[in-house]
Amino acid sequence: MLNLLENLKKLNLSLPKPSTPGGAYQSVNIRGKIAYLAIQFPIENEVFKFQGRLGAEIPTEEGLRAMELCTLNVLAQMNAKVGFNNIEGLNHIDAYFQAAPEWDDSPQIVDGASKLFLAVLGKKGLHSRAIFGVERLPRNFCVGLTCSFTLK
Repeated sequence: MLNLLENLKKLNLSLPKPSTPGGAYQSVNIRGKIAYLAIQFPIENEVFKFQGRLGAEIPTEEGLRAMELCTLNVLAQMNAKVGFNNIEGLNHIDAYFQAAPEWDDSPQIVDGASKLFLAVLGKKGLHSRAIFGVERLPRNFCVGLTCSFTLK
């Protein structure tokens, strides 16, 4: 049994309120034993945060916090829709960012998500990942995160 809430507490973190979909889709879509999460943005209890381009309006350190908030939103969605005890493990993450042309610290930013998943989920947080630089994200968010999990 995963005690993810205790792990979060040890990190002095808590789960934000899960955001509601901004369109005609589900936040968590389950097919068989796989849960696919819709992109999560740096939204904290319905408040939009970290809007702008990394390396321009948003410094790298803030981008790291933005990606950690996306990760907390993933965990909040999973807890609300699936329940932590039903997670077998994290499979893969896709991280998206918008940045100034010369900014190139995306691996450092995405490590924020990877390290937080590992700290909270332990071995069940091991995953593969992909990083995508995009021209623009919705609502001018600097980062976004999607994931898939295997369920028990």
